Amino acid sequence: MTFDIVGADAIADGRATDAYFERTEATLDHAGKNPRVVAEVTADQFPTGEFELFAGAKDAAHLLEGLPVDVEALPEGTLFDGGPVMRIEGQYRDFARYETSLLGFLSHASGVATAALEVRRAAPDSQVLSFGARHVHPAIAAMVERSALVGGLDGFSHVAAGDVLGREAGGTMPHSLLICFGRGNQEAAWRAFDEAVSPDVPRVALCDTYSDEKDEVLRAVDELGENLDAVRLDTTSSRRGNFRHIVREIQWELDVRGRGDVDVFLSGGLGPEELRDLRDVADGFGVGGHVSNADPVDFALDIVELDGEPAAKRGKLSGKKDVYRTRDGGHHIALAGRPGPTDGSTLMEPLVRDGEIVQAFDVDAAAARAVDDAETVDF
Repeated sequence: MTFDIVGADAIADGRATDAYFERTEATLDHAGKNPRVVAEVTADQFPTGEFELFAGAKDAAHLLEGLPVDVEALPEGTLFDGGPVMRIEGQYRDFARYETSLLGFLSHASGVATAALEVRRAAPDSQVLSFGARHVHPAIAAMVERSALVGGLDGFSHVAAGDVLGREAGGTMPHSLLICFGRGNQEAAWRAFDEAVSPDVPRVALCDTYSDEKDEVLRAVDELGENLDAVRLDTTSSRRGNFRHIVREIQWELDVRGRGDVDVFLSGGLGPEELRDLRDVADGFGVGGHVSNADPVDFALDIVELDGEPAAKRGKLSGKKDVYRTRDGGHHIALAGRPGPTDGSTLMEPLVRDGEIVQAFDVDAAAARAVDDAETVDF
């Protein structure tokens, strides 16, 4: 069976490009032109007051690896507000055909990571997992889950993405498992799960398939006893009523029975607003579409310097630029080679030098940077 997927070889070979880049190469070759340029990736020319989180640099670096170019970029997990997030220097024809894939790598990952950071900030002390891989093409599931981690989430559900990222996928049971045992037989399903699944998997009972959430939670407690680690409520929004009240009621009933150790995990159409409302009554969340369905950041790549001279099209800023973070959380843009803000630290770092990747990629370090940077800029 053949899936409609552009493969890794096509991306690496530069075939995953827009046709006009191939025609540009042919035209420049015909004219004997291959100027040395500086090209910058930007979303906004000037700060707008709305920060976004930079991600996707790992794939971008591997795309440009082996090309005779130098690349500077923000470290993954850095918040940006205008100005360049990446800068490429080299002969234009050496990297022109890779622009389409480069922007795709950065745009989509940065959009997902930004949305993940939004929910992380909404519930900073809760466990938050990415449950949204079902909303995207499976070919990009690993990108979604990695970007969710960069945005500070604690884990994800997609098994194959875990294989790619070297991380264990999380998750326990869907409603379909309960339904397969038939109405009224929830206990049989929970018990079978407990008997069948590896001991290192948390015993989390889904408790809203057929009856009232409180009823199913207490039945799960009775059935699994001390084996029960947590309950999950995935109640659809049309049936929730006052969801906060339901969760508080369940926490109360667990406590009355001496089972306050059983965590309550929530999922199903949740976003930052819901997490802020529920974070004090729930122990953790699964977030789907808000993260996985995030709009890509609208990056563009533009030549800003041609053979050492400033050059840019209308609406873009000429000249090679640097970006800075000041102690008050400000994001500033200045021409490279000129002094930046007196209390500013430059954000751009070497990524590729003459085709060799010179930056390490650590998801945990990127996530820590994102959380710290969010505090600094009050994201």
